Amino acid sequence: MKALKQPKPLKVLITAGPTREMLDPVRFLSNVSTGEMGYAFARHCAQAGQSVTLVSGPTALKPPRGVNFVPIVSAAELKKVCEKKFPSHDVLVMVAAVCDFTPAQAGRHKIRRTKTKKLVLQQTPDIVAGLGRNKAHRKVIGFCLETENWILNAKAKLARKNLDGIVANYYTAKHSPFGARKINTAFISADGRVRRLRNQSKKQISSALYSWIISLEKKPFRNEKKPL
Repeated sequence: MKALKQPKPLKVLITAGPTREMLDPVRFLSNVSTGEMGYAFARHCAQAGQSVTLVSGPTALKPPRGVNFVPIVSAAELKKVCEKKFPSHDVLVMVAAVCDFTPAQAGRHKIRRTKTKKLVLQQTPDIVAGLGRNKAHRKVIGFCLETENWILNAKAKLARKNLDGIVANYYTAKHSPFGARKINTAFISADGRVRRLRNQSKKQISSALYSWIISLEKKPFRNEKKPL
């Protein structure tokens, strides 16, 4: 009796943590992302036997065992790494909290506290939208954080960025998704179905997210035409 052929591991590209946009050599714009979600999901995928590349902004976390770890700082660096790595992967899970704005010009030296200064900002590139437009046969899963109309806004982002799914999170004075605490979240697929998860740890969400992505892998890709 012939041995069953083992399925080939999925190549999963995961981004995590915040980006930093430098104002000068020692100051930066950023956000309060801790990287907990991306690192937990990378750990789960590696333990499940998948081939994992974790691209992370600055965090206090130790990279999980068994992953190919790529540290970055800025949105521009993240874009460069993702565009290089994405073609050789099957799935992109964009957990990173990319800073939306960057200084139009960073100071070469520390900005002195003299008079009030005007800070000119410009938008950082929409990395997941660019990769979503050029995903071909690959799956792209996005993450978003909203402070209002979180499901509606997440659905709009999913369609606009040509994603196969999006994980929606929200922030209020009573509910923060940052750190290791239990949170409420929702998985939204490209066909508009919503699965809500309530009071779940990042480890529990990682397990559910992994199963969800595996189920999406078995379905036709969103931009593939159905056979005649």
